[in-house]
Amino acid sequence: MDEAHRYDRRTVLKGTLAAAGGAALTGAIPGAARAEGGPDDPPESARARCRASGLRGRGVSYDTGFVIPGVTTTHEPFDPELVKRDMRIIRHDLNCNAVRVWGGVQDRLKIAATHAAHAGLEVWYGPFTTDLTAQQMLDFLAEAADHCERLRRQGHTVVLMLGAELSLMQQGFFPGATWQARLAGFNPRNPAFLQALAQLPRRLNAFFAQAVPLVRARFGGPISYGSLSFEGVDWTPFDYVGSDFYPNKVNGEYVGAVDAIASLESHGKPVAITEMGCPAFDGAAAIAGRAQSTVIDFSDPNGNLRVIGNPVRDEAEQADYVTGLLELLDREGADSAFVYTFASRHLRGDLDIGSLGVVRALPLGESGTTFPQVDWEPKEAFYAMADLYGKVRGRSGL
Repeated sequence: MDEAHRYDRRTVLKGTLAAAGGAALTGAIPGAARAEGGPDDPPESARARCRASGLRGRGVSYDTGFVIPGVTTTHEPFDPELVKRDMRIIRHDLNCNAVRVWGGVQDRLKIAATHAAHAGLEVWYGPFTTDLTAQQMLDFLAEAADHCERLRRQGHTVVLMLGAELSLMQQGFFPGATWQARLAGFNPRNPAFLQALAQLPRRLNAFFAQAVPLVRARFGGPISYGSLSFEGVDWTPFDYVGSDFYPNKVNGEYVGAVDAIASLESHGKPVAITEMGCPAFDGAAAIAGRAQSTVIDFSDPNGNLRVIGNPVRDEAEQADYVTGLLELLDREGADSAFVYTFASRHLRGDLDIGSLGVVRALPLGESGTTFPQVDWEPKEAFYAMADLYGKVRGRSGL
């Protein structure tokens, strides 16, 4: 896979999952059915314990820079003052009470988390690293835990995520030295992939058996993880079940969403949807997880991205998808949700047609008019989220 595809981690992954089918992958893992079903309690009784008066964590994800090794990150340039302004807008204009700050540069995560905490947001500190060894990831988490504990002792509410999608992003779980190579081999017809998939729950949970006590010794707050459906995570040592979630919306229905949420809730712990969303073009909602790759060409070896064909911009479709899914999560008893994403600064200008951001990143050097001194403009999804989160806040009393 060439250098340009390094920009397209999420598209490749979600598209592959959609094509392969999460259920089929889960079925290939010995013992995964029980892991998905949770403890021995009947699913409905476990689920009932997770019900709440409303969506407690009303969130958005914030990209501090997904690292494309040797090339760039997805948030350039990274300006701490701009991040500070973004966090204030997220709290006071988007009506969020929580934000998931994610990325692979520790210093950036610390800066964004600190600004978010000072803005009054519940911080979900989310390392999203690429191609680290297990020991490197443990070192990363230890440093993250120390910073989260400092924020917690200052009186801020912080949840530390022990990574995201580690099975594909970290070395050691699937064949391949880079995440691009691992994604290239991500195919149920690949015998090496199937062998690694069968061993995945044991290997991943063995990593968490090291990571959890390491983090707990440094951080006194709750922990979670951004999981993929096939990973077979043992949620026993975690405080929140975390999952990335991109159901397709077909004929007004989010396909498989209610059952998927019930499965997550069957573990008897509060559920956080750590990612959800779709781009703003006609037809995106029906292919939410792989929509980006249908309108953005990442194949140029020099990293020059271009729009494919003539997609029709439809901000209302994105807004309807996001708010409809938030309403469903609220109704089904999810604890928290983080819309993916606030801004995609690697998809500026015309490339925004493929962005899942709820704001439109402007070409470099341009400033917004709705909110001065930022490099973006709100989309319809921004206003729809702000309205919905305001209503959820009123209903839940939080």
